[in-house]
Order: sequence, then structure tokens, then C-alpha cells
Amino acid sequence: MDGLNWNQGGGTRSRAQGCTDDPSRDTDGQGSKIRTNLKDCEDEKLRALERCIAAATKGFVIGAGLRGGLGLFAILSRLRRKKTRSSILQKSNADAVVLALKETLRYGLFLGTFAGGFCSVDEAIATLGGRERTARWRALVAGGVAGPALLLTGHEARHTSMAIYVLMRAAVLAARCGLKSERWGWLCRPLSWKHGDTFLMCLSSSQILTAWILKPDSLPSTYISFLNKHGGKDTSIVHGIRALAQGKGLADQLKNVEQFYRDNGTEVQLSPDMKIPCRIVHGDQGCVPHFFSFLGASYLRSLPVYSPVYFVPAILVHRQGLFARPLTIFRKTLLGLGRSSLFLATYCASAWLWTCGVFRLTQTCNPALVAAGTVSTNSLIAAGTFPTGLAVLIEKKSRRMELALYCMSRAIESFAICVADTGVLKRWNLSPPKRIDVVLFSMATAIIMQCHAEERDVFRSKYLNVLDWVFGVPDPQKTSLALDTVDEDEAKRKVR
Repeated sequence: MDGLNWNQGGGTRSRAQGCTDDPSRDTDGQGSKIRTNLKDCEDEKLRALERCIAAATKGFVIGAGLRGGLGLFAILSRLRRKKTRSSILQKSNADAVVLALKETLRYGLFLGTFAGGFCSVDEAIATLGGRERTARWRALVAGGVAGPALLLTGHEARHTSMAIYVLMRAAVLAARCGLKSERWGWLCRPLSWKHGDTFLMCLSSSQILTAWILKPDSLPSTYISFLNKHGGKDTSIVHGIRALAQGKGLADQLKNVEQFYRDNGTEVQLSPDMKIPCRIVHGDQGCVPHFFSFLGASYLRSLPVYSPVYFVPAILVHRQGLFARPLTIFRKTLLGLGRSSLFLATYCASAWLWTCGVFRLTQTCNPALVAAGTVSTNSLIAAGTFPTGLAVLIEKKSRRMELALYCMSRAIESFAICVADTGVLKRWNLSPPKRIDVVLFSMATAIIMQCHAEERDVFRSKYLNVLDWVFGVPDPQKTSLALDTVDEDEAKRKVR
């Protein structure tokens, strides 16, 4: 990494600023100085080139590795589910492999181009405008210019959820910077609320779960599949609740629900005049008994979700510690797996319990916050799913904000789609950019890279180390001070 050190602060004068090739100064023994300056200039150019190539290579490896790993996992899961050897299946498997290879290459090119592009723009601005003079804003511009590398993932692919998530991560960093400011600290102080992560989780749960029931087309299909699986209910039940809430086609949907229960050995009679959907959700079982029975089944469904999340880092990141203290690492891994699985199970089970409670309290089931393209003030389903986010309190404090930001990015995208479907934008003659994901991503990367260069103490050490490894280390003097602050904050966080 020593070869990638580069000065962004104002503390160290760059060798590039000492480069000169003026023959008029070659008097009184200045020839040796000119030769030294020329050599320094060549060394500076070589250092900048090495930095750009190294960043592009590392970015490509990270992008291809992450996407390739996900693609390999998807292919193995597909082969495990499908045991037959028909020619059609073999062809579809071959297509899946080709698609996975294309996606791996695209994401490798995306991150490689982003990392190399950022370093190239950063070095170009430093050369043209002076490293010290441009230090305060150079990373901001370079991060924004490199953002459109997202287009390399495919012109048809849209990554709005990812862009919103990265932008929210950038907003968190900006808020931390604001808290340090003497002028703007008072404005950002509410953002440091102790339970702000839990509130964000509750808010996002309200929109996501409501959209899942009433407007599933506002969520990505892969996310809908995840909710269908861990929601633990047959699609006929979800459609029945939607029909009851919207008052459309209820009789036909109730017949499908009755048939589902009949196929599972339970006879349930549902009336089209029903006001609350409790019998649709859990048949003749009570709300509280259903919560506990659902919790156990949901816990078993959650274990495979978090197993790779904990065991893969334990093997790769802590591989040396596995030989020195295997029992300690294994115990922490199992504890984290059990806690996260309990969170997801409790989240799903409590979603049904809270919703049933609101229905029974009000004795009605009205359209929620956003339903069928119309906005309604009778947001009972949204109110019922809001407390579901309290389940995040089961997780460690360090993971709560991660989960809250991920869910909030999904919720914001869903809410924006629902609002757009109401026709508000058309009435005001507004139209979002065709690639809003690229715009948001560029804004986010500009903020993140600026913080990496000028406000390094707002990062956690693990993220800071990754950015330093890929993009290089800024001014050493500034870096050492920032690392001391980061390590001190990490120690305080662990004590709490």
C-alpha cells in the first residue's frame, strides 16, 4: 500500500508542484536541480499511473468477486432444486451460467472503471490545478464524475434501490460531518438520536409491508419473492387480504383461501361480509397462538438466510484466528446466527400479530397509506405494520443501522413509485431523469469520496480500510489523526 500513498491535504508539498523545465534557470549550477526536478516529475507521473491501474484492478476484482459469488450461489441453488436431466433444463442451466458470467464481467468493469476513473480524475485535477489548492473539493468532483460507471452494468438494468441505499450511507456520513460543525451542529443534532435506527426500521416496515399486500408492483420481483417466502403465507391469503382492503373481487379470493385451507386439512368458512381478515390470515387459530406457532417455523426458515452471512466471514476474515481460538470464533458465529435469525423470525411473526391487533381494535380493514394508486388517510395496515420494526432491537446496535438503511432504501423506492402512480408528477409537468439511479449514485459517491479525503474520522475503521486499500491513502498526517479518532470511537462503541 506504500506505493499508493498520495497527498490530498495541505500538509505536504507534492513533488509534482516542484516539476519545472525552464532552461533560463540553468545558471550557477542549477543544471543538477533541473535534472532532479525532471526526475521527480517523471516519478510523480509514474506514481499516478500506478495508482490508477492498481485502483482499477482492485475494483474489478471486488466487483467480479462479489457478483460472481452471488451468481455461483444462485446456480448451485438452482441445480439443487432441479434434479431432472431434461434437455430443456440443461439448456436453461447453460443460459443461467452464461448470464452469470456476463453479470460478473459487467460488475467487474463497473467497479473497476469507477475506481480507476475516480483516481484518474483526481490526479488530473491535482496536476492541472495544484494538489494543495484543489484538496478541499477535488474528491467531490472526482467522485461525481466517476459515478456514471454504473451504466456499465447494462443499459436496461436499473439499480434505483442500490443507488438510494448508497445515497443514504452518504447522508449518514454527511450528518456525522454536520455534527462536528460548530455552525451546523445544532441542525444535525436530532439525527444523533439514540433510537433513530429503530425509528427508521419501523417507518420503512410500514411502507414495505403495506406495499407487499396492496401494491406489490412497487417492489422488485426478487424482493417480493423474499417476502412471500418469509411472510409464510400462501399467495391466496395475501390476495384475499388485498381484496378485503380494496373491496374488489373478495368473493372469488375467499374461495381460493378456503381451498388452500381445505388442501391442508382444515375446513374454514369465510364470509364476504367479514370486516377483519384474521380468519384469512390464520384460519380458526387465535392471533396469539398463531404468533408462537409462526415464530418457530419462521425461525427455521431464517437460519439458511443468515448462515452464509456469518460462516463465510468467519472462514475468510478470521481464518487465522480459527486455529488460535476456534471455540471463541465458533461461539460468536453461532450467537450472531441465532440472534439474526431470531430477529427475522420475530419481525415476520409480529407483522401478522400487530396487524391483527389493529384490525380487531378498529373492527375494519381499510386501504393503507398507499393503495391501488390512490392516497388514503385510513392507513390501518400501515399503522399495524409500523411497530414491526421494533424487532430490530434484537440485533446488535452495530447492525441496526445497516438493516434500517437497507430497508429504508427499498421503502423510499416503493413510496416514490406509488406517488408517481397517483399522477402527481404529470399534473405538475414533472418527469424524473431516465436514469435516476445514475444521478443518485453519482451524488452519493461524490459525498462518500469527499468524506474519505477530508473527513476520514466519520467512517468506521473497516470501511475506511477498504477505501484506503482500493483508492490509496490520503495525506499521512491527516490519516494518522483520523485513524486515532476512528479507533477511539470503535473502542467506545465496543464498551457500550
